[in-house]
Amino acid sequence: MSDPHDARAVAIADALDDAPLQTADAASSARTAAWVLVAYLTALALIAFWPVPVDRDAAGLVHAILRAIPGLSYPALEFTANIVLFVPFGVLLTLAAPHRRGLVMPIALATTLVIETGQALLLVQRTPSVLDIIANVTGAAIGLGAVVLVERLRARR
Repeated sequence: MSDPHDARAVAIADALDDAPLQTADAASSARTAAWVLVAYLTALALIAFWPVPVDRDAAGLVHAILRAIPGLSYPALEFTANIVLFVPFGVLLTLAAPHRRGLVMPIALATTLVIETGQALLLVQRTPSVLDIIANVTGAAIGLGAVVLVERLRARR
């Protein structure tokens, strides 16, 4: 007959052996998210600081979308596009810094303030907007919320 204390010791040892793997997996996931975040931020910087409005060459597509969706205005489309643009920011920053989630929204706000200020000071053909700040921060919040929601759903399994 085996000693129940031995069985507990083996179970604890097994759990401890698995813990570094889980930690290593989490660290690897955070590193991957950080690298993807760097690529995303590079693309975001190109979009944000492009000297002319980025939708200028897409006027035909924009007009087609506006015609296809009754009641949709250009300002509403632009607002929605800014939200969508910042959802990955919230997702990637949350995944890259899982223990610093409280900083995701302040960083999102600071980032969009830098973008809008840079456009105001440096880019004559770009128009900074308070609505862009609201949309960008909203997108980041949606991204953060999506990560939290997915994690909670996984934890229930």
